[in-house]
Amino acid sequence: VLDLDAGRAETIASTIGDKAIAITADVTDEAAVEEAVAKVVSVFGRLDAVFNNAGISGKVAPVHELPTQDWDNIVRINLRSMFLVLKASVKAMIAAGVEGSIVNMGSSMAGWDVLAGGAGYASTKHGVVGLTRVAALDVAPYGIRVNAICPGVIETTLGVPAADKAQYLAGVQRFADRIPLRRIGQPEDVAAAVAFLASDDARHVTGVDWLIDGGQTLQSWANAPEAAAFPNLRRTR
Repeated sequence: VLDLDAGRAETIASTIGDKAIAITADVTDEAAVEEAVAKVVSVFGRLDAVFNNAGISGKVAPVHELPTQDWDNIVRINLRSMFLVLKASVKAMIAAGVEGSIVNMGSSMAGWDVLAGGAGYASTKHGVVGLTRVAALDVAPYGIRVNAICPGVIETTLGVPAADKAQYLAGVQRFADRIPLRRIGQPEDVAAAVAFLASDDARHVTGVDWLIDGGQTLQSWANAPEAAAFPNLRRTR
């Protein structure tokens, strides 16, 4: 378990139990990432699977008002970190002759679609999908697979201040009516997809960006309430 927050990494590793270890590192620092991967190899003998999921939502602002430092920060955390972890992990797998699996964290709302005011977030999540596809081709000769998951709205309060949790969850639930499956995604939905892609059951799957959004990205303007004024448009609900 790798995290910038040592306490959180220790807590999660303790919860997992068994042989889990906690590693503290800044995934935007190339030397720190290489050291973290080396530690994993030294403890376990090899690196078989990686869930590459560091990220932030960043500042929301129209593109012409987005401060350059905010742009640089989200690119550094959401995309540079993905590249560094991917690069170090692939090197370790190749060196050990491991046909491993790497799963990158994308987004359905920003990696497939776009959000007004989300130039930084959307750009980095589209970048994750592109990086995933190119990397999948580059490392396929070594038997290494690279995929991305693209979750939609997921019900989690991770990172939300305690005082804001009730309001946050209420807002999340309002999304349910706009999702074809009429439910909000759960962390377990994401975990199950990652576990599958990391396993040998997905040995013939690489270069995909897997949507986990209950059909959210299937919605189009024709399904919006405003489209009722155009009866010739086929609606799905």
